[in-house]
Amino acid sequence: MADIKARIAKRVAKELHDGDVVNLGIGLPTMVPQFVPEDVTVTLHSENGFAGLNSVVEDVAEADVDNIDSGGTYVTVVPWVSYFDSATSFGIIRGGHVDATVLGAMQVAPNGDLANWIIPGKKVAGMGGAMDLVVGAKKVIIAMTHTQKGNHKILEKCTLPLTAEKVVDMIITEMGVMEVRPEGLVVTELHPDFTKEDIQAATGCKLIFAPDMKAMEEE
Repeated sequence: MADIKARIAKRVAKELHDGDVVNLGIGLPTMVPQFVPEDVTVTLHSENGFAGLNSVVEDVAEADVDNIDSGGTYVTVVPWVSYFDSATSFGIIRGGHVDATVLGAMQVAPNGDLANWIIPGKKVAGMGGAMDLVVGAKKVIIAMTHTQKGNHKILEKCTLPLTAEKVVDMIITEMGVMEVRPEGLVVTELHPDFTKEDIQAATGCKLIFAPDMKAMEEE
């Protein structure tokens, strides 16, 4: 599973550009920074009040207890880190100053609908900043495993409560890269480990394969 998540995070990193302001969701998205090329500098924004997140702290004993991300994880920061209050943080998001947000998902639909915050009957802390990020960020990238215990996560219609409607731009899984377009969900890259039949069988909606579809990039 670790190798699969690293594959996804590595491919997501290719979507980030020098100078971008990027917000990362909890879980798999937090792996993305370790794969950003050295010649690309991105500013990682955390909605709890700072821009300049660096990486997750591996040894809690060495953590600065004042630096935690929005998921409550201890992190390190870059020398140019900027701290601010929550109102300013969400002003940055709602003002359209976040170039990309990378989030996980429970379900995604081909029209860009996203469900990533609750399974009815299970206790959760809340939606957090996701509802603001998906409408405020210029690009919404979903980074997730393609299925959950064999169950489809990409569906014709989400069955879980939505985070927001028609907000997803791109889905990246271990199987490939898909773009939400007016004509439907288009596979632009397919990992060499899988065939068109494999990815379609693992998906709960009809996929469109781009005429210029290529092998999923990892390096």
